[in-house]
This record gives sequence, C-alpha cells and structure tokens, in this order.
Amino acid sequence: MLNFSLLAAATVLPAVSAPALAQPEPAWSTSAAGEQVVDLPLGDGVTQRVLLDAPVHPRATLVMLPGGTGDVGVGRDGDPRHDDNFVVRTRAAWVAKGYAVVIPDTIDQANLRGVRSSPAYGRLVDDVAGYARDRFQAPVFLVGTSQGTIAAMNAAARAGPGLIAGVVLTESVSVPGRRSTETVFDARPQDVRVPALIVANRDDACDVAPPAMAERIVAAMIHSPSVQLLPVSGGAQRSQSACGSLSPHGYYDIEQPVIDRVAGWLRVHGG
Repeated sequence: MLNFSLLAAATVLPAVSAPALAQPEPAWSTSAAGEQVVDLPLGDGVTQRVLLDAPVHPRATLVMLPGGTGDVGVGRDGDPRHDDNFVVRTRAAWVAKGYAVVIPDTIDQANLRGVRSSPAYGRLVDDVAGYARDRFQAPVFLVGTSQGTIAAMNAAARAGPGLIAGVVLTESVSVPGRRSTETVFDARPQDVRVPALIVANRDDACDVAPPAMAERIVAAMIHSPSVQLLPVSGGAQRSQSACGSLSPHGYYDIEQPVIDRVAGWLRVHGG
C-alpha cells in the first residue's frame, strides 16, 4: 500500500486528517487516446490526479513536473486544458523514445508558486515517484522545467535510497521573481545524491531563469555523484512573455533536439 503524504499548506491542499491511502488501489482510472488518468487517493476524499502514458515495455519512467502554477487541468477524459508547458506538450515524443510519462496535476487547481520547495510538497512528489516505480517496474527520473525544477530538486533531495535514478532540470528558476520568491537553491540542492542533468538554453531571456546561473546550480549540488551541464541554444518566441512556454525558455521549435540530448543522458544513467 502506498503511503501518500498530505500537503500542509492551505494554498495547496485543504485541511485533512488522514495521511494514508483511503484504499489500496486508485479511486478510478480511464483510458483516452492512449493515455490514462488515475486519481491517487490521499484520504478524506482528496486525490492526486496524474496523467500517464507509456510504451509496452518502458525503459524508464519520467515524472514530469510542469512550470507556472503547475495546473495542467487534466480532465477525466485525459485531455489537459493547459498543455503548452514543455513537459506536457512533448509527452508523446518521450513515449516514442521508450519512456513512460507520469504528469501530476495540481490538487483542486491550486497554485503551486511558493510551495514547491516545502517539505510537504517534496514528499508528495516522492510518493508519486514511488507509485510510478511500482506501476511500471522501471527506473524513475524526475524531470522539472522552469518552476517545476524547484519541485524536482526538492523531491530529489528528500528521496530515499533507490527511489529515483536521477533528476533533470530544464531552464531552472534560480532568481526570485515577483509572483514567487522561491528558487532551486531553496530546495536543498546540497542534499541531492543522484546523478543530475542541468539543461540551460543560451537564448533563454526569462528573468528568473538566466542561463548564466546554471553553473551555480551545478556547484550547489555537492553530494550528487555526477552533475552535467547541458547547454543548448535556439527556439522561437510565440508567447508574449519571455518566460512563457512557447519561447526559448520552453524550447519552442527546438523540442526534438533537446529531447534527443536529454534522452542520451538518460541512457547513460540507466534510462
């Protein structure tokens, strides 16, 4: 039986009393267009919704952590209302390369800004990783983008031995912003003890994710057995904001080359 931790922050989850699964199996699941939606019960009727997709025999599982508010808007039919984010819109491309993909949504459309570095959220992501490991019986990697890198760093720092095989951070939030002041440096990078890949786009103009900060992130992960910096370049600007998903910050128009290079690193590290 999985043991899901409940988020204590009121902005993320309503107050609940039982931190254990209400039942041994997901409350319900359904398939749509090759994807599956699963509600993982947290107790007292509260669930963590995840969107799944996988090949028949996945080589590894990627827990994808979106940026922004984190709200993907996954409906029961599996159709996400907000699918512009890099790790959401490219999910089929990862599956085509042999990876299972698990994308957690927010609970009750909560805004995750400012809480991704909290102990409670780190434990919740680790619980999702445990579910993914048991579900697909394959190594699990955390993949975060933009604000989602804070969640990935936090969960990697708190993960028990053997839970995850590595962590990938793409366009990491490393400078405090106006809407959220937390960064990857608030997520205990010194406690990460698995291999890490830091992807930084030289053409990213997002003010909270400057590519020049990537080397500082590498330097902060002092206990990781291997930290690699992967510089990339290019991308088109379609979003109004430089931090938007359809921009160099979100690898818009260079998705496949970035996926190919990240997949190369995953293969080296057991994925």
